[in-house]
Amino acid sequence: MTHSPGSKISRILRSSPAVGAMVLMLWLFAVPLFGISAHTLPALTDVLSNGASIWKDLIDSIIYTLTETFMGFVAGSLIGILSGILFWRSKKAEQMLLPIFVALQTVPIIAFGAIVVIWFGNGMASKVVIALYLTFFPVAVNTARGLERTDPDLIKLLRSFGASEMRIFRTVSLPTALSSIMTGLKVGIQLSLVGALVGEWFGDTRGLGTLLLQSLYFEDNERVWLLILVLGVIGQALFVLLSKIEKRYIWWK
Repeated sequence: MTHSPGSKISRILRSSPAVGAMVLMLWLFAVPLFGISAHTLPALTDVLSNGASIWKDLIDSIIYTLTETFMGFVAGSLIGILSGILFWRSKKAEQMLLPIFVALQTVPIIAFGAIVVIWFGNGMASKVVIALYLTFFPVAVNTARGLERTDPDLIKLLRSFGASEMRIFRTVSLPTALSSIMTGLKVGIQLSLVGALVGEWFGDTRGLGTLLLQSLYFEDNERVWLLILVLGVIGQALFVLLSKIEKRYIWWK
């Protein structure tokens, strides 16, 4: 019996919390057992203690970074979905705009981020713009490709019964594309988090990216690993959230 890529991803997703727990247990026991130096990998207990000592700042930073992430993700997703629909409806628009979007994506995020901060300042707005920039492209491409999978014979059949273009879009084309759109959204949410973090590196007083940069500057190894752990949990949680939404509302895929 063969399994689709989607079912394989679902099995991996279901097992990821168990894998994460195993990694933490391995981390907990391997450091003292093998005598790993704190410079290479600090003990998990020391990392968690470090987090407890700054828990108020840590929670504030998580909320701040997630706010930037979600605002950039929502805006980027809307622009991406609308762009994907435009590409699907107009090949001329796709030929004109898609190469520009591709060229923009080849610009290193560090260089683009510097320009955005110059334009929008060091506040939250610049971080949201960077998150938006990284989000919209995968969403746009997956939206266009998903809509292109609509069965042309089914569209012809509905037209023969007098269905309007909007009705065909709502009842056939969009449901067909939703699975592909969700794939773009799951990629986009991770990139949005990266965009928010990178934006904070250009100058801010709050956020996980700022904490990480400060930890690197002061060579606080335990805090660096704490933030890696926190960001890993956040990234996994965001992916799981979208996957559950997909499973709940796009059941027909």
